[in-house]
Formats: sequence, structure tokens, C-alpha cells
Amino acid sequence: MNTTKQQLASLHEHLATLQTVDADTRQQLVVVLADISRLLHADAASTSNHTPAEALETLAARFDVDHPSLSNALRQLVDALGKAGI
Repeated sequence: MNTTKQQLASLHEHLATLQTVDADTRQQLVVVLADISRLLHADAASTSNHTPAEALETLAARFDVDHPSLSNALRQLVDALGKAGI
């Protein structure tokens, strides 16, 4: 059975080979990206004054350079959260 570290390395290798993704894969990547961000920033978020929407906006800005289509999906998510009052 793979450890989490091995699974992440395998995922990284797979993603590095992709040139484009379909809409369903893009949506799944957005969800995974949000989960990763939450895990990485769990301690900081508990003491931060930033809203989840602000954190996602910052993540989208960083991601924009290398993955503009995924960045656009993140921005749409931020907009949807804002419209929902989150």
C-alpha cells in the first residue's frame, strides 16, 4: 500500500505530464487545491483575519502564472463564495 508521501509524488509526476485538463478534472483539481491549502494553512488560518474567500484569492493569484485556466476556476469559486456571503 502506498503511503501518502508516495501517492503525492505519483500525483505530482502525473500532473507534470498533463498539458490540458477537461472541465470535470479541472473542478476536481480546484477541490483538491482547496483541501491542500486548508491543510497547509490550518494553523495560520486559526490566527489570521483573512476570510476563506481572501485566502482563495491569494492562492489564485499565485497559481495564475503557471496554470491560468485553473486560476480562472479558482477566481470563479471566490466569486461564488462572495455571492453566497462566505
